[in-house]
Amino acid sequence: MRKLYLIALAMIFVLTATSALASEYTGDAVTAKLASEEIEGDFMTVWANNFSDHMKEWSDGKINIEVYPYGTLGATGDINELCQLGVVQFVFSDYAWISSFVPQAQVLALNYLFPTEKVPEILDWMVRNGKFFPLLEKKFRDNDLVPLGIMFEGWQWMTSKKEIKTMDDVKGLKLRLMSSKLLVEDYKAYGASPTPMSYGEVYSGLQMGLIDAQVNPLFADYSMKFYEVQDYFTQLKNEPFIGIPTVNAEWFDSLTPEAQAEMRTFWADSIIPAGKWIMERNAADMEKIKEARPEVQFTTLEGEALAEFKAAAQTVYPKFVEIGGDGAQEVLDALLADVENAKAALGMK
Repeated sequence: MRKLYLIALAMIFVLTATSALASEYTGDAVTAKLASEEIEGDFMTVWANNFSDHMKEWSDGKINIEVYPYGTLGATGDINELCQLGVVQFVFSDYAWISSFVPQAQVLALNYLFPTEKVPEILDWMVRNGKFFPLLEKKFRDNDLVPLGIMFEGWQWMTSKKEIKTMDDVKGLKLRLMSSKLLVEDYKAYGASPTPMSYGEVYSGLQMGLIDAQVNPLFADYSMKFYEVQDYFTQLKNEPFIGIPTVNAEWFDSLTPEAQAEMRTFWADSIIPAGKWIMERNAADMEKIKEARPEVQFTTLEGEALAEFKAAAQTVYPKFVEIGGDGAQEVLDALLADVENAKAALGMK
């Protein structure tokens, strides 16, 4: 009898636990599309799939989000517009490409805003405690979008066919960038000749000599095989690559408050683990590049050479206020204050 009693108690516990899990989401069953800026296996698509899996489990199968890697629903600019129009419900893009729709987002493209260490921890503090992210959401909502997080994807690398030792070596360099007016100003300040170009065109552009160099995070340099047609990788520690998972505002607002909160929580709780994941991935990809092409040289600029770039970068800050849309100064001030407050909270100088 005691054995049967214990079995019955166990069954009640399981049923109660299952019921509690299912009852967290009380809304209707929904399906959604999420367009990723990156290919299968790269950061945005991996973490978009993690998000999809989490929401399906949390909602007991009622929220189904299908992830579409880069190229399956259009080019990088296209997928942001599709989300704004509600054709797809989510887009995982970055501060540059989405700036065509939300110009204030490109404040994250200003160079040398962030410390060289603990960027995920800084972003985590900003999302949870800062003034910048709520202000950014207002600007996104003005354009029918809602940002769900800000994610660190590693530092940008400048790759080239010639060695970069000083800023003089960048002068006149035909350099591919993502589409952002502010990014163009960043690299013009260094003396380069920047050329925005679609992600899928970069390899052929380098191969045919249409461009001399390009800027991307390391995992992209490996997965898109840019290292095959570039000989030098230069780290300026000027620009962390930041992804912004985004949702169509009207669709998001139609969800239950619990579902909205869970989506925000997932991305907030993922900032630091995703940062660890990408740093490990980038380190592994660097070793793969070295193995595939031992002649590729990796250099991190320091001292006077780096100070020269930093001084030039400062001249671009006022230009953001001119091209960053309504409330650009307030957005910039909030971001600068958040970074300093986050550093203080983390015990950083």
